[in-house]
Parts: sequence; structure tokens; C-alpha cells
Amino acid sequence: MRILQALLILIILGLQIRLWVGPGSMAEINRLENAITAQEMENALLEECNQELIIEVQALKKGTDAVEEMARHDLGLIGEDETFFMIVDDAEGAQEDGRVNGIISCE
Repeated sequence: MRILQALLILIILGLQIRLWVGPGSMAEINRLENAITAQEMENALLEECNQELIIEVQALKKGTDAVEEMARHDLGLIGEDETFFMIVDDAEGAQEDGRVNGIISCE
């Protein structure tokens, strides 16, 4: 009878260890849920960026106003009888790779 009790206790302990530590454990499930949440947030941001790009592509296909705007912004195009003013904006936390505080920027 003692052997049966000891065996049952060992089985219960083995199952508890697997529940808390092993593959499929509560800790791993919690880690995966956090990773899923982070990925969903990044996907939502990228989806928003995609929508902005789709709108920009449609504007470029429709007329020359968007092309002129892009030329002014990207190439520094200045029209006749216009005066150029450059306003420098110090963006704190901006990095060269397009990330601001660890978040991907669409620009």
C-alpha cells in the first residue's frame, strides 16, 4: 500500500512539473500570448501604413498634384516666384532606420 501511495505522489508531482515547467507549460503559453499580442500590434501598424501607401499610389495615378507634392517634399522642387523657407524640426527619439521609440514609422 505504501508503494502505491508513493507511486501516485510521484505521478502527481511529475504532472505538476510538466504543467509549470515543460513544453506546453503555463509559462510557455503566457510567453506565446504576449508574443501574439505584440505581433498583432505590429500588424495593425503595418496595415495602417499599407492603407496610407495605397491612398498615395491612387493619388499618384489620378493626377499631377500628388507628383508635384512629392517632388517638392523629396527633391526640394521650388516653383517660379516662390521663396524657399526651411524649418528644422528636432524629432526626439527618431532613429535613422525609421523607428521611433521602437515603433516602425511609415515615412
